[in-house]
Amino acid sequence: MTVLGAVCLPQVPPERLAEVAAAAEDSGLDELWVWEDCFWSGSAVAAATLLARTERVRVGIGVMPVPLRNVALTAMEVAALARMHPGRVVPGFGHGVQDWMGQVGARVDSPLTLLREQLTALRALLNGEKVTVTGRYVHLDEVALDWPPATPPQLVAAATGPKTLRLSGAIADATILTARTSPEELRRARELVAEGRAKAGLPGPPRIIANLLTTTGPGAPERLAAAQQANSGHPPEAGVAGDAPAIADAVRRWWGSGADTVILEPAENDPDPVGFIRFVGEQVRPLLN
Repeated sequence: MTVLGAVCLPQVPPERLAEVAAAAEDSGLDELWVWEDCFWSGSAVAAATLLARTERVRVGIGVMPVPLRNVALTAMEVAALARMHPGRVVPGFGHGVQDWMGQVGARVDSPLTLLREQLTALRALLNGEKVTVTGRYVHLDEVALDWPPATPPQLVAAATGPKTLRLSGAIADATILTARTSPEELRRARELVAEGRAKAGLPGPPRIIANLLTTTGPGAPERLAAAQQANSGHPPEAGVAGDAPAIADAVRRWWGSGADTVILEPAENDPDPVGFIRFVGEQVRPLLN
């Protein structure tokens, strides 16, 4: 099933999360995603607030930087969210922006090893297992959750390079791609994730979640170009500007290129980021039914 989501940018103040929740829930949006960018709001708190104020919409975290977090704490937070809101939490994990990780003294020599160790241990903890592991970065001594979720949520890994894409296929349930990913790059990423799944002996096709930089309203093309120029390495073809039909057509292209979920990401220069969420649910979503 193809899914449409939207991003609540971390630049939206925490006190507006009630308004964000209403926009997502009332508009018919499938999924609402929050980020854990340094040094904005903590994603677990933001997700918990949104989940508590909604009944239907799924809330994704895209993504928690694993160097910033002890895996036991992450497991405790994700388990609590999953128990309180079963089936509506989509937790994502990634390397983190290396400069930010360096700022807080959390940068590691091998982000790939850390991601593998963290997600492997996290899955076991969420499955209710007692975990003992002595890895390069993850060290647990008979750790088990007292309140594991009845049904563990699917784990999402963020990936860009070939090694991380293959690793995501091997250890995660889904892979999330940045808004810098063009349709051509999306197809290649899906192939690499599938290679990782096959090597790990996992059945079924990969599940790909793609962010799509989106601008609408007055000056949309200019704001899209400005946002792309402000982010080095952002190809012009990895974005869409226009009205609801134009954006719906772009979502179909991304679905056709291999995305199972498309998350529309407003530009940081969007004049109304909360209104953007409502626009996606009320105007774009109906065109895709």
